[in-house]
Amino acid sequence: MISPEFRTRAQESTNAIERLYTTMRHLFNRGFYKPNGVSGRALKAGLLLLQPEIYGFIARAGQIELNGLHYVIDRLPRGIEACRYIHLTASEGLEKSHFKPIIPKKRRRICYRIDADQMNVEITRGRSEVYDMLTHLTFLYIEANKIMQRALIGGTSDVSHAWQIIEGVALEGKKLSREAREAALAHLAEILGRTYAEVLDFYRSFEGDGMPERLFHLIYWLGKKAMDERFSDREIEISFSPILRERIGHHIHGERWAYRVKRELYEKGLFERPLHIISANMHSVMNTLYAEAALESVVRDKNGLDLYAAIGLHADDTYHKKVQAFAAQNGLTHLTDRGSGSNIEVQIIDTAHLADKGQKTTESPVLIVMDYAFGEQAYETMDELLKPFSFRNKDYHLNVKSISIMGKAGILKGKKGDIMVPSAHLFEGTADNYPFENQLKASDFEGCGLGVVTGSMVTVLGTSLQNKDVLQFFRDSTWRAVGLEMEGAHYQKAIQAASQIRHNIAVDVEVRYAYYASDNPLQSGSTLASGGLGETGIKPTYLITEQILRQIGQS
Repeated sequence: MISPEFRTRAQESTNAIERLYTTMRHLFNRGFYKPNGVSGRALKAGLLLLQPEIYGFIARAGQIELNGLHYVIDRLPRGIEACRYIHLTASEGLEKSHFKPIIPKKRRRICYRIDADQMNVEITRGRSEVYDMLTHLTFLYIEANKIMQRALIGGTSDVSHAWQIIEGVALEGKKLSREAREAALAHLAEILGRTYAEVLDFYRSFEGDGMPERLFHLIYWLGKKAMDERFSDREIEISFSPILRERIGHHIHGERWAYRVKRELYEKGLFERPLHIISANMHSVMNTLYAEAALESVVRDKNGLDLYAAIGLHADDTYHKKVQAFAAQNGLTHLTDRGSGSNIEVQIIDTAHLADKGQKTTESPVLIVMDYAFGEQAYETMDELLKPFSFRNKDYHLNVKSISIMGKAGILKGKKGDIMVPSAHLFEGTADNYPFENQLKASDFEGCGLGVVTGSMVTVLGTSLQNKDVLQFFRDSTWRAVGLEMEGAHYQKAIQAASQIRHNIAVDVEVRYAYYASDNPLQSGSTLASGGLGETGIKPTYLITEQILRQIGQS
């Protein structure tokens, strides 16, 4: 039984999430806000009240949250910490200018540094991306204020000796000698309120990104912009372009993306063939189907998971390129995103090239492998893909036999690397629940050596706003949720509408959902901010892929 105190904490957290999203929707509709204005302070207060797991010790006034900071910086464009104006736009033609696109390390979004003070960020994945950006920026400016407070002496405008050292390193922009670096790191530890060992590890996590002493530059500009706001009235401003506010939610990018995919199918004469859509990464299906044959002369002593690990870990990507080249000659067509703005690549795989000569070509399935969508974008892309293809005044319906979704998710009853097989998707903050008949079962993975759980999955509005109280409620209440992710309910909403309401695809289309655990937000040190899966993710990824392909082959 759940205690009344626990229920109250979960309810308070849920209300805090709803208030944050309501505020962000309001600011988006208004067109701008200032992080230190009334609305910006409301966002900060809400995030500090909620204390999402991904942001670690955000509420500790005397310490900078290192893991959360690294997680956010990997998902924001380089240089944004030095910008006073952050302008969120639609895809509005800047690719035709001289501006060089900036793509964050861990998030596929196109950004442009307009001048020393302004960063433009293209939003092409719907409202989920807007919320993601605003949440990360709110966290960033909370940490920036902490840095400023620790750099100032007694609350005055005078800065400490440690800050003067950090400023010198950042503005000089040169690589330091070992002795000078260690001295600077000691001062940086003082500013960050962390141990020297912690800061040294943090510093090393930025090595190899092509910019000398990147960490010092980042911390300096975060603190400097916070000081400018306090002492020079040079406030940071976040704005949304009129074109973005007009276009968002209208499936412009998804429609362009889906048209190209269906046009390719039409031109290759594949519309009549049985089609199987797979939402996954761009390597596991291809490697499972082609790697063994492509690398037969290269890797003789490896097979199965060892072979897939060898491909992913090979230093210069040679194995991956060999598999790509072989696949291209044997039925795989790779579609990069060409101007749609969706940032979703696609592989069309004609399995007739892999079939025995005696098998009829018209019966060989065609696989449409689409890269991961982001949040609400999952509905947009799947909804548009399942619509009939209109060409020369005629509509062509896709002969969709199955739709399979494989993704990463946070697990609530297990550990990193385990597998989740959902029976329903619960859309957080709404009354929308999507039960379905999952063709994948927990029994399909018996004896695999990994933990396998089955139950409801929560489709959250954003992983950045989840805390233990909310997640424990979903896990321990009668919802019996086993994990959380961002796309499942959106995909199922599109599938059910296409099959049961619009009749664009068959009512009995098979669906498969399975996720592998990228993190456990309820375990300290196992959140997304603690780092990726690495080799741990190889086994569940390929086990799920193999089960999906096995079932497609038997259908």
